[in-house]
Amino acid sequence: QVQLVESGGGLVQPGGSLRLSCAASGSISSIRSMGWYRQAPGKQRELVAVITTGGSTNYADSVKGRFTISRDSAKNTGYLQMNSLTPEDTAVYYCNALLSSQGWSVERWGQGTLVTVSS
Repeated sequence: QVQLVESGGGLVQPGGSLRLSCAASGSISSIRSMGWYRQAPGKQRELVAVITTGGSTNYADSVKGRFTISRDSAKNTGYLQMNSLTPEDTAVYYCNALLSSQGWSVERWGQGTLVTVSS
């Protein structure tokens, strides 16, 4: 079974940092691309960062300069480094990835991890 498992969420003070992980398990040959999304209560889910198959990255204006998306190909794991966090960053964060598995391209969502930014 191919799945994505997220970790790293929690409570952090404003101005703090947090690093989220998204690990792919199962018969995986590579992570082709990955995106990080977030959804706050009462708000629509928004895309915050993506990394393409070629390794280029894009960020939402709200997080540009503060968040960094990356991949570790050897570990089949993606990351979202979040710095200078504010209460507006509070949300459930989800990873989504296009994976290469046994000659197929498959899409999977992580289970979500809650990030709370508060004093």
